[in-house]
Amino acid sequence: MLDATLKAQLKSYLERVTQPIEIVASLDDGAKSQEMLALLQDVTSLTTLITLNTDGHDARKPSFSINRPGADISLRFAGIPMGHEFTSLVLALLQVGGHPSKASVEVIEQIRALKGEFNFETYFSLSCQNCPDVVQALNLMAVLNPNIRHVAIDGALFQAEVDERQVMAVPSVYLNGVNFGQGRMGLEEILAKLDTSGIEKAAEKISAKDAFDVLVVGGGPAGSSAAIYAARKGIRTGVAAERFGGQVLDTMSIENFISVQETEGPKLVSALEAHVRQYDVDIMNLQRASSLIPAKNAGELHEIRFESGATLKSRTLILATGARWREMGVPGEQQYKAKGVCFCPHCDGPLFKGKRVAVIGGGNSGVEAAIDLAGIVSHVTLLEFDSKLRADAVLQRKLHSLPNVDVITSALTSEVKGDGQKVTGLVYKDRDSGEFNTLDLEGIFVQIGLLPNTDWLKGTVELTPRGEIIVDARGETSLPGVFAAGDVTTVPYKQIVIAVGEGAKASLSAFDHLIRSSAPA
Repeated sequence: MLDATLKAQLKSYLERVTQPIEIVASLDDGAKSQEMLALLQDVTSLTTLITLNTDGHDARKPSFSINRPGADISLRFAGIPMGHEFTSLVLALLQVGGHPSKASVEVIEQIRALKGEFNFETYFSLSCQNCPDVVQALNLMAVLNPNIRHVAIDGALFQAEVDERQVMAVPSVYLNGVNFGQGRMGLEEILAKLDTSGIEKAAEKISAKDAFDVLVVGGGPAGSSAAIYAARKGIRTGVAAERFGGQVLDTMSIENFISVQETEGPKLVSALEAHVRQYDVDIMNLQRASSLIPAKNAGELHEIRFESGATLKSRTLILATGARWREMGVPGEQQYKAKGVCFCPHCDGPLFKGKRVAVIGGGNSGVEAAIDLAGIVSHVTLLEFDSKLRADAVLQRKLHSLPNVDVITSALTSEVKGDGQKVTGLVYKDRDSGEFNTLDLEGIFVQIGLLPNTDWLKGTVELTPRGEIIVDARGETSLPGVFAAGDVTTVPYKQIVIAVGEGAKASLSAFDHLIRSSAPA
């Protein structure tokens, strides 16, 4: 099951296991059970501290639990955790086997203090780069607290269950049989939903902090770069982010970040965060900015208020809040979001195996999505508002070579149709004839660009009609001492490498502003 290289890597990790582990597998006569058995036999062959019991009786087959004899741990994989989830398997083995987590002492104690019964089920797909964060967080919680149970379920393998629960987006998390959340969630975010008192305590702790010299709002590539450049100047630097990594966390393949031939978004974000943490930077996660109160006079402090109730003050600001997926803004879209209306073909595509889907948008991302989905679903219809596709020629040639793809141009999507539970079709207007047409389908993947995250800034800094922050060549906004960088600004070409450079530039400009504003007359 595992090749020699992967076995060698896994063996080196399993040397950190200090306590015995029992894997209990529930199998049937199917091919997937045999595949799972082969994987588990490979794992147990690498260390004497792990034993395999194949007499499990769980209703989900194939599945396996990871236990520590004498401990009350309920952690199960229903499916074969390869692909993006192989790391989740390795971490689960290490943590059940006694290797300490990298989570902070405060977070670990918060998990152990949770009271009540928490039965979590997470539906994932092996191609989803967002799913491991959720799976790994809930697995750790199950290891630390006997009141918490977790099953990670491969939606593609348990299709009947997915259909019954109408799961149309991953990761989808259920708590005690009720939908708990969808999309990427980190450990701290899950805890915040379970323990609301923790949000208030964190907000009070943040508000009590001294003022910063440079406060970066946003933790994507631009924000990370800005924080590093500021911290290297030896000035007090903070980063407040809704989620560290931003939109890059949702990016599947990155092949144009100079000096890195190929990587994935979560891996790049992990490297960015590790780099930032090498310096004396105060990182405050799960903080979504709600308003900016600019300094009234030179020498005074700017203030940022957050939805959590926290406030922070700083001599200079760097706004790097990035962008989000643009929505269609048509009837039915909100109602059926995550019920057939999706934004990540890599994550959610496997849930639509054998079904009919549409892709909205004829740029590179839309055409790439249609190409990827064509290998999974029965049929793809790509709709483009313009009279022609805007994607690169090489992508268009590939798209037109696929037998199960139709392309409709001059099409204005006007409504998402559904039966109250899930998407059943969409209505589009032919912009040439003016006629309205209906497509019967089960999924809609929206790929029509980005919107800057600047709603909270309206009325404070100067914005374009599209909502982008207007910046000059130095990254300065219309407010003295307030700078901006990355996809949230008017700088053209929304690319990771450009955001990194703009973050560095904004940080250098902020430092220059600090020097000049504090110099004696």
